[in-house]
Formats: sequence, C-alpha cells, structure tokens
Amino acid sequence: MTRLILVGTLLLLSLAFFLQNQEQEVTLRYFFGLLEASTPIYKPVMAGFVIGLFVAAILLFPPWVRGRIDLRRKTKALQEAEVNLERLRQSLEKMSGRTQGSTQMESSRDLVDE
Repeated sequence: MTRLILVGTLLLLSLAFFLQNQEQEVTLRYFFGLLEASTPIYKPVMAGFVIGLFVAAILLFPPWVRGRIDLRRKTKALQEAEVNLERLRQSLEKMSGRTQGSTQMESSRDLVDE
C-alpha cells in the first residue's frame, strides 16, 4: 500500500512538472552534431521517465516470476506434507487404539484369573 501511495505521488508530481514546463524549449543535439531538434522540455524528461519505468519493469519481472514459481512449489510441498502428517496421525490413532484395546483385554483377564 505504501508503494502504491509513493508511486501515485511520484506520478502526480511528474505530471505537474510536465504541465508547468510546456512553454520552455530545449535544443536536442544528437550524436556527432548531425541533427538538432527543438522541442518542449517536458518531452525528453517524460521520455526518460517512461524509459526508466520500462527498464525497471524488465529488470524486476524475472525475479518476480521466479518468486511466484518458488511460492507455488513450496505451497505444493506444504500441502503434501500436511497430507502425510494427517496419514501418520490416523495410523498412530489406529495403532494406539489397538494397543489400548489389547491392554484393556489383558487387564480384564488378569482380574478374572485372580
């Protein structure tokens, strides 16, 4: 939520900058001075901002995908472990039920013998 507020504030501030600097001109000189172009200052700044967002998205996408795959893998392993735990609990209950039943029968036999 904090990131969303931060990104929203950054976008609003950049939009205000773009709107306030529409009249100012800047001359762009491309490589080796072969070409010059005059444009409002907000266009190259906005282009740089958009390119930065694009590069950040490209760089952050693979770790995000890896994290999602890892999360899915660990969730599946956790579910399998829970199923195994439940099976073990059921088998322990069956074994303890048999053991208690046989112990009760032996104690009742001991009472009858006396």
